[in-house]
Amino acid sequence: MENFYYIGLDVHKKTIAYCIKTITGKLTGQGVINADRNTLRQWLTDLPGPWLGAMEATIFTGWIYDFLKPHAVELKVAHPEMLKAITAAKKKNDRADAEKLSDLLRVNLLPECVMMPEELRELRRILRYRNMVVRTASTMKNKMSGLLMEVGATYDKRRLHGKRYFKNLLERVEDVPESVKELLSLSRGGLDLYEGVQKKLIKTLRENVLIRERVERLMSIAGVGEVLALTWMLEIGEVERFNNTRQAVSYCGLCSAQRESAGKEQRGPLSKKRNKHLQTMLIEAANLAPRWNQQLAAVHEKEMLRGNRNQATIAVARKLVEYLLAVDRRGTPFTAEAPRLVA
Repeated sequence: MENFYYIGLDVHKKTIAYCIKTITGKLTGQGVINADRNTLRQWLTDLPGPWLGAMEATIFTGWIYDFLKPHAVELKVAHPEMLKAITAAKKKNDRADAEKLSDLLRVNLLPECVMMPEELRELRRILRYRNMVVRTASTMKNKMSGLLMEVGATYDKRRLHGKRYFKNLLERVEDVPESVKELLSLSRGGLDLYEGVQKKLIKTLRENVLIRERVERLMSIAGVGEVLALTWMLEIGEVERFNNTRQAVSYCGLCSAQRESAGKEQRGPLSKKRNKHLQTMLIEAANLAPRWNQQLAAVHEKEMLRGNRNQATIAVARKLVEYLLAVDRRGTPFTAEAPRLVA
């Protein structure tokens, strides 16, 4: 490793600050370049020799990582929050940040985060876009209900979003301004568009041969649907990154942060340091899964005896993580454990 150069990259939308050092810490190059492929291609030709690189995880990191990785001996991505805790300083600018990344890399103290393969990141982008579309559709539904309540119109909330009922409602509703009817029609058109988009996106993911088999295995767990299986697979990536179930539960945001000092320990609410996409999907699934899974129903019932419904839901979500992790590790469909007989 003595003949390698260690490069820290502070990436932004329009520029990339870089710092090049040797293993001894000698500065051999520093500067700022434009964040585009042509400039990066020229920059690579000017490098002094084989190199290892590090950059902070941002929204711009993905394409830069994919472009530079084939040219590097090793390229790492640093965890932003952990990096901030390590390198907190009074002086902060792009050049200083690039130099700190270079130093952490050469002394092997870089807080590395997992970078999934490009193919899985593409699919994850589709899934997250689909989830955004669903949230927007839910907002639209709530707005439609709000418009009707504002003008005092009576309606059946369970049937409001059915096409036939909505059409009949607009025809028979009385004392409703025409402007409200037009807004309702526009909202209905947008809702239909969102529904079509999200179904098309799910179909794209469902038919992808790269993930189909693994998703089907995960869906062998009673109570695990297609969207939860897709979310687990595309947010987790390789399950080998977790040594045990506790690490997976922590990553999914289903445990509280630990605060311990002088032998005193405090536990607060669920930690905000988590994968929010997985946490949301697991909590939603935990509210419904006990209806189709006897083991999960037993977990929920046991926690409900303590009188806390939210804790019961979290317990079910944790058990779901345990099942999903086990199926992924074994590579075989889920089989429920037989009840133990007590003599």
